Amino acid sequence: MSELSIDHRLIMTPGPVMVDPRVSQAMSNQVLGQFDPDFTAIMNDTMALIRQSFQTKNHWAFPVDGTSRAGLEAVISSIVAPGDSVLVPIYGRFGDLFVELAQRAGGKVSTIEREWGTVIDQDDLIQAIKEQHPKVVAMVHGETSTGRLQPLDRIGQTVHEYGGFLVVDCVASYLGAPVKVDDWQIDAAIGGAQKCLSIPSGITPITFSDRFATEISSRKRVERGVRTNDDHAESDFITSNYLDLTQLMDYWSERRLNHHTEATVAVYGLHEGLRLALNEGLENRFARHAKIHHALNAALTGMGLKIFHDGDHEMPMVSAIEIPDELDGDAFRSTLLKAYGVEISNSFGSLKGRIWRLGTMGYVAQRSFVQNFIALFGAALLQAGVDVDLKAGLDTFESVYEDDKVLM
Repeated sequence: MSELSIDHRLIMTPGPVMVDPRVSQAMSNQVLGQFDPDFTAIMNDTMALIRQSFQTKNHWAFPVDGTSRAGLEAVISSIVAPGDSVLVPIYGRFGDLFVELAQRAGGKVSTIEREWGTVIDQDDLIQAIKEQHPKVVAMVHGETSTGRLQPLDRIGQTVHEYGGFLVVDCVASYLGAPVKVDDWQIDAAIGGAQKCLSIPSGITPITFSDRFATEISSRKRVERGVRTNDDHAESDFITSNYLDLTQLMDYWSERRLNHHTEATVAVYGLHEGLRLALNEGLENRFARHAKIHHALNAALTGMGLKIFHDGDHEMPMVSAIEIPDELDGDAFRSTLLKAYGVEISNSFGSLKGRIWRLGTMGYVAQRSFVQNFIALFGAALLQAGVDVDLKAGLDTFESVYEDDKVLM
């Protein structure tokens, strides 16, 4: 059996994305023991970086080992006890995921749904909160299935007025658009690794408030093999062991509870990805994503393609475009990958086969990558018989990119 040899790809999906080479270099460092003082120092530094990335003063900010779904499930399974009321606004696939996770945790779930490709008016959601008084409101900030960015700056205050907790999926928007955990009164936020952070999937940064920590600690049960006489085994305990945030709190604090073997190399990658993002500056990073997104959408329109839905509430790192009528969307994506080395995404549910989704996230949100993408994508469309104006697309990208007036 020969060693692995991976062909080069230009990955233009909304996740996973290409990894910054500096992250790959950091991950090639020697593995340290999980309780080596040098590694626990890295853990502490990583917690501080996560706090800064979420623009929060929360004490609790650490990664969950696993994909973003593990982070989402850890938060929901820790805060939702059987019988708890959960309100989930749905405007895409990942609202449905929150429903699934909350139901599996035993929650009584109600939903407020909107057409995929739109967002929910905050006034409508606030009214539902006032009527239902849910313990948990779980909502998606950046809905990658549709390319929409959901406003939520007014929701946390209302949730708190009725004693509830606001949980937000920031997986796709994290480090590509502002996520103001403290200002928006978010109780728990889940970020993503393989999107705007541009590190490999498999580790998920989260943060949650002291109030959230107090609530979940009422269901704390340290596993039997490492339990001490000071640990109370609650009867109404969090049912997941691996995704029990209360035990992870003990692991990521001075106690250093021997809960699991830390993915040390993944922490190296997370640390480096966060360091790079914060060194760039959050506002600079957000502006870079917005500028690239704006220029790409203008280029696609200039080529003669149609942007899905309207221009309101677009994610500044996901472009959703309508598939030309004359094409089989999946067959074209396969050709684009095999013949041109470029990967783009389909969508889900009612939008599957109707739109393609393009990601300009993190490391990929660079002028040269997007220029190359437009050229290859346009050539593939022409080869497939679609009447697009490739030159107009490239020229439009350049002229719009050179215009510094980018609306955030």
